[in-house]
Amino acid sequence: MINPAIFAKIGLQISSLMPEQAKATQQEVERNIHAVLQGAFARLDLVTRDEFDAQTAVLERTREKVKQLETLVTQLEQQFKPSPESE
Repeated sequence: MINPAIFAKIGLQISSLMPEQAKATQQEVERNIHAVLQGAFARLDLVTRDEFDAQTAVLERTREKVKQLETLVTQLEQQFKPSPESE
């Protein structure tokens, strides 16, 4: 889902802001922060960039197909439209 390196980087940044006394338990704090962030991101129902790009490609192909079908429908409507002489 999300690159674990992002969690590690955020954890390091947060722990670097902590007072000296808290740095003694830095690894534990980092693990806790990592777990909290993972849980928060999981609840956000995020997708990876690869998944997003794949869905974007599917959407683009679908739009192109719809455009082709609209053109075909217009052509068929023109073909079967009654001529003004027959009215």
